[in-house]
Amino acid sequence: MIDSYTIIIAVGVFIIAGIVKGVLGLGLPSISLALLTVAIDLPSAMSIMLVPSLITNIWQASVGGNFKVTLIRIWPLLLFASGTIWIGALFLTRINIFFLSALLGVVLIVYSLINLAGFRFIIEARNELLVGGILGCINGVITGMTGSFAVPGVMYLQAIKLKRDALIQAMGMLFMVSTFALGMSLQQYKFLSFNNGLLSCLCLFPAIVGMVIGQKIRSKLPETTFRKVLFYSLLVLGIYLLVVKMNHYVNHFQ
Repeated sequence: MIDSYTIIIAVGVFIIAGIVKGVLGLGLPSISLALLTVAIDLPSAMSIMLVPSLITNIWQASVGGNFKVTLIRIWPLLLFASGTIWIGALFLTRINIFFLSALLGVVLIVYSLINLAGFRFIIEARNELLVGGILGCINGVITGMTGSFAVPGVMYLQAIKLKRDALIQAMGMLFMVSTFALGMSLQQYKFLSFNNGLLSCLCLFPAIVGMVIGQKIRSKLPETTFRKVLFYSLLVLGIYLLVVKMNHYVNHFQ
């Protein structure tokens, strides 16, 4: 049975995460995991994230009119990012969960600092196949360990100079296949439960409501302002997770 406290927290988290995704086209997994892992364990947070992430990213990947062309360019990233998630998820059974939650904090810190610094790199077309495959492998392992899809996959998509609509659609494609592969891996390692699956389905509605709100905000609020607020918030959450979860990890062995 799911307690009402967890339901209220999850609904609030996915409204916030949906708003972020509606404005920027990304951020639902990062925001939801960062907030949920403050209150619950990382594998449960990953499980609850699955349905909202999968459905909203199917939606995002299907709009924009660039699906076929974008798929041809980014298939190595998608293939290796989804194909290596099970390796990262294996660590959920081998490494202390507090340590992996702290690792999620590190990922959020790095992701925030890179975006706040405006760091960008360019990948030439002739190198996209090789670099996409390598970064896809790294992305998949990190996703399996932490549930975060963005590092370094989103940086790669920015580096191949996709136009704005194609970039948002490509992020949806990456997050869609990664969510599906993560769900399969969590099932393989017995981390999925009926209660978490039910709560994940329940959280789809607030995530969609948040996305609709976010899309309206996008037309009124300067994106640069919103991005700064978002990434400073993720930076603070990342530092919090790193400090608190590492403290739990250290105390666990004392």
